[in-house]
Amino acid sequence: MSDQTWNTERLHAHYAQSLRVDEMLYDSNTEHQRLKVFQNGQFGRILTLDDVVQTTEGDNFIYHEMLTHVPILAHGNAKRVLIIGGGDGGMAREALRHTSVEHVTMVEIDAGVVDFSKEYLPMLSDGAFDDPRLNLVINDGALFMKENTEKFDVIIVDSTDPIGPGEVLFTDTFYGHAARSLSEDGIIVTQNGVPFMQGDELTGTLRAFQALFADASCYLATVPTYAGGPMAFGWGSHSDKARNVRLEDLEARFAAAGIDTGYYNPEVHKAAFALPNYVKKLFP
Repeated sequence: MSDQTWNTERLHAHYAQSLRVDEMLYDSNTEHQRLKVFQNGQFGRILTLDDVVQTTEGDNFIYHEMLTHVPILAHGNAKRVLIIGGGDGGMAREALRHTSVEHVTMVEIDAGVVDFSKEYLPMLSDGAFDDPRLNLVINDGALFMKENTEKFDVIIVDSTDPIGPGEVLFTDTFYGHAARSLSEDGIIVTQNGVPFMQGDELTGTLRAFQALFADASCYLATVPTYAGGPMAFGWGSHSDKARNVRLEDLEARFAAAGIDTGYYNPEVHKAAFALPNYVKKLFP
């Protein structure tokens, strides 16, 4: 294994993962981070920021489906969706598959991520950037949240890990502004890493959520390239109604949406909130 043919991610102190670089398609420093896109035999095209895997052509559907369809279908009448991050367009792609969603605002700090994703990872956005319902805002997510006066039914925080430019999105202040921006029955969901490896990240989010929301929890999904066990997604709402939605109601909403998914279904939705004990122990 030569360094020239493998991309090694060292996000964790005592664990690394390597992915073979069959062909380097893009490698450049943006204003904020080093951006790479390369081809891999198992996962197709892979996007990394500072060598940390962000998304892949092969398994992105799991991550994007679970961060969009879970809150949108749990809500049942989501019209306005806010995405913080998500510059590759995958999150917007899934949110916009719901014809009931009337407007999606997507706030991405790095215009370079959007530009090269359109060119090198067009399968991720799959036309989302051309949808008239999408409002793309190039801005710092924390600043946008602080100044926002609109209300949203669903807020999706599709951030990088809490290092570098993504760090500010994991603060209590940011979540406080987000809570204010939610509609009465609104839901916020967040990317909280792999709790087996990054337990403090989930604990920190849940501590903030417990202070801000009547219902604070998380749910899980297994994304192969986010190595180290299942990922956790934070969940906050001003009511526990959405998290406790009946399976029968989810099935009816999913059928009405007419969406073809690779991972999400109503049974998986309900089961995702069943947490193993090591995750439960991370709750403050």
